[in-house]
Amino acid sequence: MCSTRRIRYAAVVGLAVFLPGARSLRGQESPADVRYPATSDADSLTTALVGPPAPALYIPDRLERLVAQAESMRALTSLIISRRDSVLVERYYRGMRPSQAINVKSVSKTLLSPMVGIALRDGLLTGVDEPLSELLPDYYERLERGGSLDPRKRDIEVWHLLTMRTGIETTSFGNYGSWVASADWAYDQLRRPMICDPGACHEYSTGNTHLLSVILARQSGKSLRRYMLDELFLPLGIPLGEWDRDPQNRYLGGNNISLRPRDMLKFGQLYANGGRYRGEQLVPEEWIEESWRPTGRSPWNGHGYGYLWWMRRWGGERAYFAWGYGGQFIVVVPRLDLVIVTTSSLRDRERGHTRRMWSFFDRYAIPAFQIGWGAEAPDLRAW
Repeated sequence: MCSTRRIRYAAVVGLAVFLPGARSLRGQESPADVRYPATSDADSLTTALVGPPAPALYIPDRLERLVAQAESMRALTSLIISRRDSVLVERYYRGMRPSQAINVKSVSKTLLSPMVGIALRDGLLTGVDEPLSELLPDYYERLERGGSLDPRKRDIEVWHLLTMRTGIETTSFGNYGSWVASADWAYDQLRRPMICDPGACHEYSTGNTHLLSVILARQSGKSLRRYMLDELFLPLGIPLGEWDRDPQNRYLGGNNISLRPRDMLKFGQLYANGGRYRGEQLVPEEWIEESWRPTGRSPWNGHGYGYLWWMRRWGGERAYFAWGYGGQFIVVVPRLDLVIVTTSSLRDRERGHTRRMWSFFDRYAIPAFQIGWGAEAPDLRAW
């Protein structure tokens, strides 16, 4: 195992716009019955401070075009944009309410990424090179008894689950229906044929993240939901909404978690802030850096992939994003200290909406904020 891969750790509807009315979600508690007040004078940034003016947060004419473009997308239901924790745009469309939780689909996969980093920090996992055969020995015994233990499956590690490079046939896309109809989702993923050696190809699969769910639950001694709430989401003030379970009553790893857009924003801001929240390091910063290192590109869409994070350049900037079916996005642009959240209707989804979202980020959303706070220093690092 390459040493660079082995990681160990010691034990309201409308535009809520323009400054000075921008407000911060940092430190805002968010229990299930939270009420979000409208922006008040107490929330506003004062203009009476002594000293030089604050750097500009956005380019006004580009921000106007951004908002107009968002309004033209018939499937879009919410848009929130923040810089340095200040919410500059918050809009809801087509009956969506700020208090409403929606199914974020495969954004759920990215929510698992920090949990693996936390498990490593706390010694529940020894490293990303820990073999699945040691973490799930009972399943490997079943594979052997059933005659479906390809020897290459013994080489699969946690790293391969995080990067979608197990080499096992996917349980997503056309295989998803038969997978969720199976008696044991973890076993059904493991029993499927190998299409390449571990690490040799990118094969996006919800079954991979469900295996992570089983591993995290076993290692922590808690359900995945309880583990995520205790270690990360309750400290952030994020309640986890409705969530599917498998036939063994285990929470589905990597799909169908319900969140509110403002809670999606908090998760993005946590990563933009290097894993820190209210002065506490909730997620190891080293884990975030490792998660955002590209491990290859998807043959399906050409995007880069790290540890359950997608990545590509939009507007010339390095962007990292959680992506759920139909247009659910959490986009983090570290150089600009920028977080963009979108949700979209699955019922009223229009043809080409996802590609239109990519174009929206590239041509409108990110360029509107390429000013001030680091924007002057070009990002010349390649990928």
